[in-house]
Amino acid sequence: MRRSLVLATLAGVSDAVTPIEKVIQLMDAMVAKGDAAMKDEAVKFSAFDMWCQNQQRIKSEEIAAGNEKIQALAAAIEKGEVEIKALTARIEELDEDVDRWTKDQGAASAVRDKEGVDFKATVSDYAESLEALAQAITVLKKQAHDRSQAELVQSLIQVKSQKLMPISAKRAIMSFLQQPVADSVPDAMPADQLSYDAPEAAGYSSQSGGVVDMLLKLQGEFKSEKADLEETELKAQHAFEQIMQQLSDNKENAEHEINKKTTLRAETEEQKAADEGEKEATIADRNEDQVYLDDTKALCTQKTVDFQARQKLRQEELDAINKAIEIMSSDKVAGSGEKHLPQFLQMKSSRSALLQIKESTQSPVQMELSQFLAARGREIGSTLLAQVAQSAASDPFKKVKKMIKDLISKLVQEGTEEAEQKGFCDTEVTTNTQTRNKKTEEVNILNSDIEDLTATIAQLTQSIADLTSQLKELATAMAETTADRSASKAKNEATITDAKEAQTAVGQAMAVLKDFYAKSAEATALVQGPAEDAPETFDKPYKGMGTEGGGAVDFLEVILSDFSRLESETSAEESAETEEYKAYMFEAEKDQALKMNEKKHKEQKKIDKESALHSAEEELKLTQEALDKAVAYYEKLKPTCVDTGISYEERVKRREAEMQSLQDALKILAGTDVDVA
Repeated sequence: MRRSLVLATLAGVSDAVTPIEKVIQLMDAMVAKGDAAMKDEAVKFSAFDMWCQNQQRIKSEEIAAGNEKIQALAAAIEKGEVEIKALTARIEELDEDVDRWTKDQGAASAVRDKEGVDFKATVSDYAESLEALAQAITVLKKQAHDRSQAELVQSLIQVKSQKLMPISAKRAIMSFLQQPVADSVPDAMPADQLSYDAPEAAGYSSQSGGVVDMLLKLQGEFKSEKADLEETELKAQHAFEQIMQQLSDNKENAEHEINKKTTLRAETEEQKAADEGEKEATIADRNEDQVYLDDTKALCTQKTVDFQARQKLRQEELDAINKAIEIMSSDKVAGSGEKHLPQFLQMKSSRSALLQIKESTQSPVQMELSQFLAARGREIGSTLLAQVAQSAASDPFKKVKKMIKDLISKLVQEGTEEAEQKGFCDTEVTTNTQTRNKKTEEVNILNSDIEDLTATIAQLTQSIADLTSQLKELATAMAETTADRSASKAKNEATITDAKEAQTAVGQAMAVLKDFYAKSAEATALVQGPAEDAPETFDKPYKGMGTEGGGAVDFLEVILSDFSRLESETSAEESAETEEYKAYMFEAEKDQALKMNEKKHKEQKKIDKESALHSAEEELKLTQEALDKAVAYYEKLKPTCVDTGISYEERVKRREAEMQSLQDALKILAGTDVDVA
């Protein structure tokens, strides 16, 4: 197919422009295009590199701030633990004090009660003794007449029986009572002899002044002791009341402090729990930022390596093409071409003209197909079907069939890519809308999250089904292509007898370009997708411009075949078809691997989304900073995801109509017996 296009191009070259000049013009255009692409790629990567620096700086600052906050919260938690321990120890100490003071109050009250009982008993004894003394003194002091011995004895015995009566007084009274009865007491007896010693006077004598004095003296002493005892009791009672008041005050103050410190401990424990929760949340945010930073660093590093390799490959390609231009412009090639090719091309032009006449003969099926596609194009307003209708009317039958198949594959691919883009936009815009509204309508946002996840799962399910269908179609196409290649190879090998060496200069030019494109075919690129918010750069390997601009190598092969005469044409065609087959199989296998990987990725993504759907109801997070970022990101999304001018459903409907029309066109082609070989 490619060789036919090259031959047709060369056949259409005017007399003023030789094939060699055409190839040189083609390579000049490739140099200009490659240089512009190289500069454009550098500009895009510069924006990407700036994004990398900004993202790494921002995330590093956020991680550092998170670490500082975690340290501050850890210090606050540790401080809270120390305060709680100190408060607990103080509360326990105060509880012990209150318990001890309560026991002290009980002990003091018991002692005071015992002292009170003892005081009452002693006071009662003093009162009884004083009463007995007073009665005895009264009896002894009566001067009118002598008292009867019975009355006096009774009074003195009552005095003697008192508990507080000194032993010496009791003895004096007993001695006094044991004296014999006499009419009078000798005047010579000293008054002080009866103070505590037994008097010698008779019981009935009024001369009992010594006993009276003794009793009066005892009465005075008892009154004094009773007064001292009462004063001591008052002081003891006062001291007891002071102690009890002090203990009560101590308990009241301690209980007040216990209540205060218990409240403070509860508040401290509550604050500590809040700090621990905030610390865990901050650690989670910090770890999430660290993962993003690590991924971004890895992405930026790999992109930088790929960019440098791509720039180096592009420059090597330009050098190779310039070298080929230099060789093709030399006298060895250009001079020989001017001398030998015109006559040979004139012969080939006649043959090409016959070929074009044969191929331009339009079959009825092609006419029917062209009219069908044109009508369907007008019906659905599709410029694509109109263009296919024109090609169906003018191109060869086999080329039309292949073109329709290629267009169907292209539309399927576009539909998949657009579905993925729509999924991306739906996810991003929905998530962004949720983020902007989350502060004020948390419940609505969660419902929107669930709806979005459900929609994403449905889209992934459809995408997985589409990929499964595409993989099946791709396997069928690869098998058909292999069968066609085997048949063509057998036919070509039957006609190939010997391969002629190309002219040295042309061979050198081809070697320069082929060496480069063989090297560029092994180029790799980043397999990890870029971050969603990263500027556009590249995500596929650059393999040079070998298939662009009409195929400079193919033109060189035709020129070489012209120099090598007819014998080399079949060999060149076989080589071209082999390379085309390998390229196709390489691309097909790569596409197959990519689709299988994409299917696996989407199946895992579907599982993740289903898991996220169950946990979405538990997520309630939003800050004003996130809202501001979401607004800015929404403005960035609007040009590609919001303000597209035509709805996704309309595009899908039009594409499905175009695909159906092309499928119908294939059915039209399949229903004919026209030789499409």
